[in-house]
Amino acid sequence: MNAPQSVRQGTETGTKRFQAKRDAILAAAAEAINEQSAKGMTFADVARRVGLNTTSVTYYFKRKEDLAAACFDQTLTTLLAMLDEALQQPTPERRVERFLAINMARLTRIRTGEETDFAILSDLRAMEEPLKAHLLAGWREVFRKTRSLFGTPQSRAHTDLNGARAHVLLENSFWLNVWLDRYGIDQYPRVEARVMDVFRHGIGGPGEHWAPTALDLTHGQSTSSRESFLLAATRLINELGYRGASVQRIASELNVTKGSFYHHLDAKDDLVIECYKRSFGTITDAQREADDQGGSHWQRLTATLATLLDIQFSERGPLLRTTALSGLPIEVRQTMIDHSNRIARRFAGTMSDGIAEGSIRAIDPLVASQILMALQNAAFDMRKWAGTMPRDRAVAFYASTLAFGLFDDRVLAE
Repeated sequence: MNAPQSVRQGTETGTKRFQAKRDAILAAAAEAINEQSAKGMTFADVARRVGLNTTSVTYYFKRKEDLAAACFDQTLTTLLAMLDEALQQPTPERRVERFLAINMARLTRIRTGEETDFAILSDLRAMEEPLKAHLLAGWREVFRKTRSLFGTPQSRAHTDLNGARAHVLLENSFWLNVWLDRYGIDQYPRVEARVMDVFRHGIGGPGEHWAPTALDLTHGQSTSSRESFLLAATRLINELGYRGASVQRIASELNVTKGSFYHHLDAKDDLVIECYKRSFGTITDAQREADDQGGSHWQRLTATLATLLDIQFSERGPLLRTTALSGLPIEVRQTMIDHSNRIARRFAGTMSDGIAEGSIRAIDPLVASQILMALQNAAFDMRKWAGTMPRDRAVAFYASTLAFGLFDDRVLAE
């Protein structure tokens, strides 16, 4: 027997009201996660952003972990929908172009206030089980679908190359949030075109090849106990996020006491800042060493990139991922972003000089430098992938995505 119309309408209204409040809570929680990380988000802060009390939020989500997981699930669902739409295009190039266009349209709506941003996925590995397993399975599906944008691989090597392409594409779609706000909305179509130009054709000038000269950044120096401490901290923060990498966990990684941590640093924020300084210093050293070595600006750029990727893929120690930014105080976070932008501008300068000499294509150096920052910054996540092949091959495959573009297969023959 059917329920009376008034009852059905009341149920539908109640369901819509419930869903609207739930969506508002998710939007507020995503905003909090992006500012403070999932571990730093609190029910009280989310409630304040929505205009509810804390008890009202717990009516929808019993635990903070459940709320964070729902935000991450929403991000993964959004990415899968974007990819499904892009996959309707007939060729790899058209699919990537469509995926970029969808993402740029989303960022435009966020900038104009028509839409809220989704939660960044930096804390995924720091989640509790069984939520973690579910979310990581969702992320693997996103990665597989992104890799399928590039078509059916013809060999294992082709599969490996498509994996590098998928990772670089995804990381650049996330990194856009960091630097796009320096452009007016009316400039977004131009930025989109310039990004796609690099994706399509890369940065190498006519006749250029991948033959980098490795740089020596150690100069025979031994690793100090402080350096070992920062390396261990960097690895854990990269894997678990700022909040997930506790002082106790970092100390355990080094088999020392928590007291030893405070012998090196006064506070957790100081640790992240020192890790950033070490990473930025490594990148700057590579840029300077390449300039001192001389050669064309293409040779300088590829030497820098190859050296940094080798560091990211090796046991020598990774560079700190920008995902740690979400756990830092706003003023410290901005200082680190400013430092990152100075490094990007140096890359842009090298590319500008390379365009003038003809060793680098006529690209937008400011845009290309940010794409390069995303590529080298995210390479740490691909160290297991890199471990399945010779190091120089992994570096060449990963770098080729920017050196020659996302659709150039020449590296397979080299």
